[in-house]
Amino acid sequence: MPTTEALSTPASPSRPRWLLWLPLASLLVVIAITIMLPGAYRVATTLGIVQGLGEFLPISSSAHLIITPWLLGWTDPASPYAFFNSQTFDVALHMGTLFALVLVFWRDWLNLILHATRPSTPEGKLFWLLVIASIPGAVFGAALDTYAENFFSDKYLLIAATLAIMGILLYWIDSVAPERDDMTGLTWRTALYIGLSQALALIPGISRSGSTMTMGRALGLRRESAARFSFLMATPITFGAGLLKLRKLSPSEMTPPFWLGIIVAAVVGMLAINFLLRYLQRRGNSFLPFAIYRLCLAALIVIVYFARYR
Repeated sequence: MPTTEALSTPASPSRPRWLLWLPLASLLVVIAITIMLPGAYRVATTLGIVQGLGEFLPISSSAHLIITPWLLGWTDPASPYAFFNSQTFDVALHMGTLFALVLVFWRDWLNLILHATRPSTPEGKLFWLLVIASIPGAVFGAALDTYAENFFSDKYLLIAATLAIMGILLYWIDSVAPERDDMTGLTWRTALYIGLSQALALIPGISRSGSTMTMGRALGLRRESAARFSFLMATPITFGAGLLKLRKLSPSEMTPPFWLGIIVAAVVGMLAINFLLRYLQRRGNSFLPFAIYRLCLAALIVIVYFARYR
């Protein structure tokens, strides 16, 4: 039997229900504090909340980081908040969610790394499956990431379409696919398929977590197993992207609001991870709420777009 926490996906119906909603209550406290902050601190913190939620819930952080400034009027290049609407700050926020992944899964990764030289063990096998799954995202990201960011930066209706389509796909696959396997049932082929789906996240609105969880469910993974594998797979790809892009960051841009946004992204990311794993552990809970949210956000984008540009 596998012993690592990363491979176990225990059902926990005996946990008090209030534990499921504790992350949500904590998030509401963070939001309340954010509303009271002044100027750049409020902008940076708002985007940190958006990143922390969007990175781990299947709702697309990249779409939200484009749509939120647009909806709130922070897209003017002459604005004092223009830096917080830049790709550089987006990557910095991704490093915040990387910290969240490390803080939540450091025991899992330590166990996986220690077993990497023994691929015949369940832990060693999972380590190399994560390596295989990370390759497509790294290749496509290195080739197309900058192009995709520039192309979709103002394609609001296209983002609305990808949000809606992926929401419908997420719900449909989740409702028809069997909950058959945990991560011990993964093979190199299934890991590669999930890795290929991660490459689709270059398109805002698709969602890295949404695409990988959807593919995991299509391949028969249980909901929590699909989410856990998606989170583990996010660690190397986020780390690599951060190393490549943050080299261009100027020390003058590392202001207190900059660091506050990263910290908030990390804290909210941890809350989102814990909420989703606990939510999916409960029998009968599905991805339907996230699909509904995607459709509602897509409708809002369309309404605002035609109200502004008709």
